[in-house]
Amino acid sequence: MTGTDRGLRARTSGVLLHPTSLPGAHGIGDLGRGARAFVDFLARGRQCWWQTLPLTPAGAGNSPYSGASAFAGNPLLVDLEALVDAGLLDRSQMPAPMHTERVDYGAAATVRTDALRLAFARFGRSGSEQQMAAFRERTAWWLPDFALFSALSGAHGGRPWTTWSAELRTRAPQALARARRELASEIAFVEFQQLVFDRQWHALRRHAAARGVGIFGDVPIFVAHDSADVWSHPRLFLLREDGEPTHVSGVPPDCFSADGQRWGTPLYRWSHSRRTGHRWWIERLRCALQRTDLVRLDHFVGFAHYWAVQSHEPTAKHGRWAMGPGAELFDAARTALDWESWPLVAEDLGTVTAQVHALRERLGLPGMQVLQFVLGEASPAALETVPADCVLYTGTHDNDTVVGWLDKGGDALRRAARQATRRGEIGEAEPLHRALVELSMASRARTVIVPMQDLLGLGSEARMNTPGEPDGHWTWRVPQGVEYGALAEDLAARTVRYGRDRRSASSAASSAT
Repeated sequence: MTGTDRGLRARTSGVLLHPTSLPGAHGIGDLGRGARAFVDFLARGRQCWWQTLPLTPAGAGNSPYSGASAFAGNPLLVDLEALVDAGLLDRSQMPAPMHTERVDYGAAATVRTDALRLAFARFGRSGSEQQMAAFRERTAWWLPDFALFSALSGAHGGRPWTTWSAELRTRAPQALARARRELASEIAFVEFQQLVFDRQWHALRRHAAARGVGIFGDVPIFVAHDSADVWSHPRLFLLREDGEPTHVSGVPPDCFSADGQRWGTPLYRWSHSRRTGHRWWIERLRCALQRTDLVRLDHFVGFAHYWAVQSHEPTAKHGRWAMGPGAELFDAARTALDWESWPLVAEDLGTVTAQVHALRERLGLPGMQVLQFVLGEASPAALETVPADCVLYTGTHDNDTVVGWLDKGGDALRRAARQATRRGEIGEAEPLHRALVELSMASRARTVIVPMQDLLGLGSEARMNTPGEPDGHWTWRVPQGVEYGALAEDLAARTVRYGRDRRSASSAASSAT
């Protein structure tokens, strides 16, 4: 049974946890022992899915949704212990353990970069040319540009590419050739980091697959302006001659924000994408699905229509709607990638119009529902209207935790939530946050995803992100000393009770074929 079968045909469930949030000894979660232990927990809990956030390098404010590449892996996730096991580091070269309650991005970057440079020196002496050549060939669409961009960014002190010389900014061939010669060692180091990430990620994915756990990935619709993608494919984006965007992304004013949200990422020049057969998007989806079994398309609304804000506007208030690429992009991807079924989920939250519904239905993609929105904006019976063809979340990375949401909602929300659990015949003795998790499991939705914070019953201090606030987020980590055993047993019991366990999913998928 494939991951797509599990996600789109059968009743399944999973847990949302970004790898940065795992326990680990060097300032951030990584792809090593903590990740394998989490996969084992999911398997014991009879889960089908581990959902992550984007695995690309984090960008401004440490957000995984605005990184320097839509293709590269995040080297901060590299497990240093595995470098020792591979003979690329001596045990004496390992940095001292650094257990932090929150992710310390600065410290994690320092210790990993230092260790990776030591490992790179040994890798270069180990007759590794064939390994690197094979990796370069497999990643030829994006790795050369990303490695050069990263080396140039470092040489310019991290300043945006629009501040570089005109020759480099406009990618004059002679200037690029000179930069490749002068920065050859740094370019090779960037390539090495990507090779190590790739090896470790696929080893972890094999560990998960052997235990019946699929990886549910995430692809943001937009990319950061200061990224290898915008620098190397400028005609794909709405840019001025100096490389600055003419229009940027955002969402219109709503009940949450009178000025809307100005995200600031450049918008696509869809006419150019169409002339190329949507090649960049096809390669992006190919890369994502080489790493994961299923992909959540963040801000799916933008493929139908998107909010375009002139770049000089300080807020999103005065934007306008523009038409997205619609089904033609996905039809091109399905043909090029030879999909038998759609390995995609539409994050269709936000301003969902008839065009958005029509596009999702035309493609046959499941959409998303969020328990907090369903119960917070309607009657206690509202969850009964959630369709089977969706992925139901208790909350997402942008929501407060269920406990925090209940605390802020006060007695009225708690009464409504308890009434909903009574309608779902969930036991009164359950703590309310656990009752709501079970209510989600009992729902008609084929797939249910629960953030790890909600399984642990944590409050607002464990929130991953608050939209519109640029700093101070993406740092939550699973508390040290959390015991997975009892939690897995409880999760397994609920999962089996509502027919979402791996064996039930396998049986349903087999009968559907």
